Amino acid sequence: MTPQSSLEKLAPEPLSPFARMMISSGGLIFFFIAYGVFQERIMTIGYGPDEEIFTYSAFLVLNNRIFVCLVSLAVLLYRGESVRNVAPIKKYFYISFSNTAATLCQYEALKWISFPTQTLGKCGKMIPVMLVSTFIGLKKYVMQDYFVALSITAGCTMFVLTGDVSSKASSDKDDSVYGLLLMVGYLFLDGFTSTFQEKLFKDYKISSFNQMLYVNLCSGIISLLLLVFTGALMPALEFVMKYPEAYLAVICLSAAACCGQIVIYYIIKNFGALVFSTVMVTRNVISIFISCVFFGHGLTYLQMFAAVIVLGSFYYSKVSKKKSTPATPTPSAPAMSAVVVDQQPDVPGK
Repeated sequence: MTPQSSLEKLAPEPLSPFARMMISSGGLIFFFIAYGVFQERIMTIGYGPDEEIFTYSAFLVLNNRIFVCLVSLAVLLYRGESVRNVAPIKKYFYISFSNTAATLCQYEALKWISFPTQTLGKCGKMIPVMLVSTFIGLKKYVMQDYFVALSITAGCTMFVLTGDVSSKASSDKDDSVYGLLLMVGYLFLDGFTSTFQEKLFKDYKISSFNQMLYVNLCSGIISLLLLVFTGALMPALEFVMKYPEAYLAVICLSAAACCGQIVIYYIIKNFGALVFSTVMVTRNVISIFISCVFFGHGLTYLQMFAAVIVLGSFYYSKVSKKKSTPATPTPSAPAMSAVVVDQQPDVPGK
């Protein structure tokens, strides 16, 4: 036995695609929780003796973008990769505009719709992603895929609405047509963002950090323009200069956002936009379940039934995918996504 073969036997086996997907999904949920904690600290708890509240959300977005740009640039230089844009600049702006517009639609819609509709919006991301992917010719789906997506969406919505959280619904708020249109706009813009990110990976063989650098650079420009035109830039700077502890929280928020973005781009590049949207949907269920475990909240029977629907949908998708997958798949086309049928199997998935 040669020394090289001995080293090969000692080397750890690479993780399976499913294991990598589960680890990255868990990491994404963790960073989202951390992001939420820091965001609540900044936006809801007062600073100083007068309990002044920080209200400049665009400033937080700008800091997040700057932080991610610096980290992406550092990683690219460390790896010796080119820092030049691989795709045309306008395509990075497409993602930035859709992401910014989706965020604005989401925040504005919350003023005009009820809590159950908000929940449906949070849980209804999978179908728009599938429709947008089909429209731009990135992927194609069969009826079975839509059935699984609808089942997961329905199960997650039922799980969130049938527990203690349902008491948060305001009975005196009716859904307006304007609010519903904003929510539909949010869902499709959000679906376009992740889907177009995946398309960029496929079309240009771009690295995650290169795309992160230029998408966040474009988003930073948009955020800066918003701050300037709304007159919020100087007041935000004065606030963080007056309360340095607020800016420390902003930096922590940016670090959590940066780590979350790294995981998001990893999931989109290796597993696809649909897997990413599925993680975003099911994290609502996971968050409530974790709350029940740590804080002693009980699950209702309807929540248990909803959890069975979600888990059953995943199991059905997994089993049906195995039956439809050839016994010896080619190395260039790993079966990474449970409910996706690629049109271009020779190109790595998201």
